[in-house]
Amino acid sequence: MPAFVARYSQAFADVVRDLKLDSAALDLQFADFLATWEGSLELRSLFESPTFPATQKVAVLDRLNVQMGLQKELRNLLAVLINNNRIAHVAQVAAEWRRILQEQQGIRPAEIVTARELSKEERDALAADVAKLAGAKIDASFKLDKGILGGTVVRIGSTVYDGSVKGRLERLKESLMAG
Repeated sequence: MPAFVARYSQAFADVVRDLKLDSAALDLQFADFLATWEGSLELRSLFESPTFPATQKVAVLDRLNVQMGLQKELRNLLAVLINNNRIAHVAQVAAEWRRILQEQQGIRPAEIVTARELSKEERDALAADVAKLAGAKIDASFKLDKGILGGTVVRIGSTVYDGSVKGRLERLKESLMAG
């Protein structure tokens, strides 16, 4: 991630916090803009093109904003990204802003890897157990990896809890070879 992504994201997070803006509403608006961004090659090409001046690109943003109804602060962030020729990184800025927002709210991201698909009830129960383990609210993402054979591997930040069958077998192998 380029260093400027963190700077723009932190600045936007500071504005949202200082002005006590509705971060959930902003997140939905950001998601709407990103869906439009990803769905329109023409829009991306125009905004990323060095051929068109920034003032013209911001004018297009403002016409788009009439339909989208973005909050002034989000519109301003997008305009700053355009003016500084950084709009191509808007998805990274959004992702980093969301990470900062979750950190401010005490929510920790947790990656949960299982060997089989889980039902909604199983996912919810596992996420609740991981939240207890983390001692915080979590934002759980689930991945499937049949290579772990069974059990679960949980990553919270840089900490890994390996309760997989594969991990247990590897630890058993290491202890047998060491003994």
